[in-house]
Formats: sequence, structure tokens, C-alpha cells
Amino acid sequence: MDLKTLTFLVVGATFALYIGIAIWARAGTTKEFYVAGTGVHPVANGMATAADWMSAASFISMAGLIAFLGYDASVYLMGWTGGYVLLALLLAPYLRKFGKFTVSEFIGERYYSKAARMVAVLCLVVASITYVIGQMKGVGVAFGRFLEVDFHTGVGVGMAIVFIYAVMGGMKGITYTQIAQYCVLIFAYTVPAIFIALNLTGNPIPQLGLGSSMADGSGVALLDKLDMIITDLGFAAYTAQKWSTLNICLLTLSLMIGTAGLPHVIMRFFTVPKVADARTSAGWALVFIAILYTTAPAVGAMARLNLMNTIQSGEVGAVDGNMVYADRPSWFKNWEITGLLKFEDKNGDGRVQYYNDKNEEFAAKAASFGWKGNEMVKVDRDIMVLANPEIANLPNWVIALVAAGGLAAALSTAAGLLLAISTAISHDVIKGMISPDISEKKELLASRLAMAGAIVVAGYLGMNPPGFAAQVVALAFGLAASSIFPALMMGIFNKNMDDKGAIVGMLVGLFSTLLYIFWFKGWFFIPGTAMAANTPDNWFMGISPEAFGAVGAMFNFASAYVVSKITPPPPEHIQHLVEDIRVPMGAGKAQRDH
Repeated sequence: MDLKTLTFLVVGATFALYIGIAIWARAGTTKEFYVAGTGVHPVANGMATAADWMSAASFISMAGLIAFLGYDASVYLMGWTGGYVLLALLLAPYLRKFGKFTVSEFIGERYYSKAARMVAVLCLVVASITYVIGQMKGVGVAFGRFLEVDFHTGVGVGMAIVFIYAVMGGMKGITYTQIAQYCVLIFAYTVPAIFIALNLTGNPIPQLGLGSSMADGSGVALLDKLDMIITDLGFAAYTAQKWSTLNICLLTLSLMIGTAGLPHVIMRFFTVPKVADARTSAGWALVFIAILYTTAPAVGAMARLNLMNTIQSGEVGAVDGNMVYADRPSWFKNWEITGLLKFEDKNGDGRVQYYNDKNEEFAAKAASFGWKGNEMVKVDRDIMVLANPEIANLPNWVIALVAAGGLAAALSTAAGLLLAISTAISHDVIKGMISPDISEKKELLASRLAMAGAIVVAGYLGMNPPGFAAQVVALAFGLAASSIFPALMMGIFNKNMDDKGAIVGMLVGLFSTLLYIFWFKGWFFIPGTAMAANTPDNWFMGISPEAFGAVGAMFNFASAYVVSKITPPPPEHIQHLVEDIRVPMGAGKAQRDH
């Protein structure tokens, strides 16, 4: 059976499963729509959380970043998994004990202020919309290649699928759909990794294959082989640190606290029956996430090695050392159709020269070969995981499975994010502020309409993304880290933090981070002022836009603390509320005293 037909069958079967689950688990009440009726088992919730968490950035883009960044990309592994430990220990149980539907509702009641709730909604929507852009980029990449359509059409198809099962099922439908999506995506990620590790190293365990010797009998370790190939072409060594240590530390911290502040993840812990189940869910989620995250470094390194071996073989500069473009393999042609892989024959020799023409020393060497610049003018990082099985000549059923897995990862997180956005609008803004007496039926309708609107906005922005999926997602984590996380932490652990301090802190954190991101990403222009370029040399103290969320969080904490010291303390009942949140259920004397 040809690849296209097989892909249609596999992807179609998974979509039918998702939509069938959404119909079976259709939400009939606002409680089911917002928190799945608070009846989800901790293990099931852990699996759903893992799917919600392992987005297009994790499945499609993270290994692509690892493939091209090498050592520096380890920050994504450390930051995103480490954040779950923070979430399990510092936030999830306390927020579940508070017993509300949304993060914004907690902030509004804890800080006894509608204004605080509104600012929290603003922060939530900005972070979630930024995050969902990355998911739509992933959907467009996967659909574009495997349906053989252009990227924008792929995004449109993804929007339609999300609309059907997310709008219909709400949190109840999304939860059980995400359990199925986790099974699909983890199987789709690990199976090709096993095949490729076996082909390259003879070791079927990817995690061990990464540190093994090549199976070609050379005795050279896989990572040493990769270092040799890419340094011979002027690229920095794969295993070398290229970013500053400060940037690596801040980006890791930003991703960690951003994880603990992401509303769509926190909402998952409102769906379990008991407070203890919230922590248990986080533990199970870590187990399920670890399967993919320990496999990703091997997938990234092996994908880069396969790519370089395909395009470049033999001695650098030799006539037969470059791939003849007319004889390019089918996978190359297939990805060219999507526009995510582009070749330009700059010297007219009909061969593909792929090297780092920014390296002055190697550029001079390349000129002596008659090369006139890097001819692979576009190699989108987000194609690496999806293209890897094709490059490695794996069976068609494996390639179709990877397509289904990539779509499952992107759609599962997109659904969770869209639910967080629609809930903030319908429950926090409409019911919480504009129309408190709205009926449950009308509130449910408002939620669905808000989600439909969010899908349209996310789709449009996904068609015009500001970067690779994982880069865009990292920006969203920075925004959550700088705005939401400090407000939640101070709300739980500082009974003297008042409404004015929280509001000022959130606004300072959010807008300082947005300003830094917009400035260095080049998204606005102030007349008469030179635009700073988005390069390490121009970043303030070498801090990338993706890493600035940690700095924004520091601004948030500091400004909130200063304002709280010069304004009246919270009412006494709020201070008691904060103490009650932190007291474990059935805690002897503490319970008797209250």
C-alpha cells in the first residue's frame, strides 16, 4: 500500500476515535465542560496531562531543536520536566484544595478583587494564545506533508478537527480524547526511534544507542561521528556549549516556572476527586512524560546524522561528496512540496552544498571549492522528527504512525489551551464580572462560542508563526513565568500579599517580558530608534527572548513585594483563607482550631 493511502487510513482512524470519544463524553453541564465533573482517576488524569503537556513542541519541534542546537537544547528537557516537580510540590494540591474552576478565579478570590481576576485573564489569554500558535504550526507541518497540501491548508484542516471535538466535549471530552492521544503519540514516537537506533548503532534502546558506537564497524561513537561531520562543514560541534551559561540557566528557570504557571496544565488538577489525587496525578504525568523526554535526545542526534549523511557524503569539497539535486531522494521532494525545505543552486553545478557560510574560515575554504553559499536555504527544524523515518527508509506504516502521533500531540495540547481561553472568557469575564446571573445553559453556550473564536484567532496566527514551534512555545512559557506563576506562589505562601501588589506584579512581569520579546524579535519599530537584532551579540547580557521570562518573574516578585509593603494588608478572612489552603486535610490540631 502506498504511503499516502496508508497515512490517510491511520490518521483517519485516529481522528474517528477522537471524535467518537468526544460524542460519547459530551459535556452536558458547565462542571463537565470546565473540570470533567471532578471525577477523573489520578492515573487517567496523569496520562491526559502528559498528552496535554507533550505538544507539537515536544513531539515535533523539540527533537528538531536538539538536532540543530545540540548540547544547548538540553535546557528544554531540564526546564519542561523540572517544572512538573515544582507544579506537583508547590501548586497543584493547594489549588485543587481551593476548589475553583480556573486559575483566574483563584486569583480573583485570593486577592479579593475583580481587577486582579481581570488582569489574570489577560495574562492567561496572552500566554495561551502564544502557546497555541506553536501547536497550529505543528498541525500545519504534519498535515502539509502527509496530505500533500501547502502549510496554510494544513492549519485549516487542523482547526476544523479541533473545533469538532473540543467545542463538543469540553474538558470531559478532551480528557478522554487526550488519553487516547497519549497512547497514539508515545507509540508513534518510540517505535521509529527503536528502528533508527537499531540501524545506526545496533542497539534497540534509543537512550543507550545515543552513547553507543556506530554499527558500521568503525568503532566511532555516534556523537563523535556527528561532531566530525558537522565541524567539517563549518558548523559548531554538536556536543559543544554555544550559548552563554547565564542564558542557559535563565532559560531553564523560565521553562520550569512557566510550566508551573501554565493555566491549561493547572486546570487538569481541578478534574480529580480529592486533593491527594492532584499530587498523584502530577507524579503519574512525570512517568508518562519521561518516556518521550528521555528518547528525544537520541531522536534529535540521529535525525541530524541521517540528514547530513544523506546530503553530504565522502570528503568535503570532493566532486562526488555532494548529493546531485536531480537524483535527490523522494523524502526530499516530498518536503519541498510543503515549502519547509528549500534548495537554491547558487553555483549552477547541480549539486547540493550544505555548509555554514557564516563561518568566515570555512567560507573561504568553500570558495576554493567553487561554492557560492549554503544552498539549503531553508531546513525548517520542525520537519526533523516527521522526516526522520523517511530519511532512514523505514517502512511506510511507521511513517504513517509518526504522522498520526505528531497530529495527536499538536491537537491534544491545542484543545487544552483553547479550553483554558474559553473558560477564562465565559466563566471569569462573562459570569464572574459582566453577568453573574447568567444561566448554566447560556454560560455553556458562551464557552463554546468563545472556544470557536479562539480557534479562528489561533489558526490565523498559526499560519503566520514567529518562529519554530518550540521557540514560540518557549515564549509562552516565559509569559506564564513572568505573570501567572509569581501571583500563584505569593497567593499560596504569602498571606500578607494584597490585591494591589499582585496586580502591579502581574502587569510589570507581563509587559516587561512582552517588551523584551517584541524588541528582540523585531515585531515593532519605534521611529528614530534602531531596531535591535535578534542575535546573541545584541541580546541584553546575552539573554534570549525565550529566557527573559525568568527575569520578568523577578520583576514581578520585587514590584509586588514593594507595593504590598506600602499598602494596607489583606483583610483578616483572606489571611485565614491562605493559611487554610496550606493546611493538609485532617491535620489534627490545625483542623480542630479551624
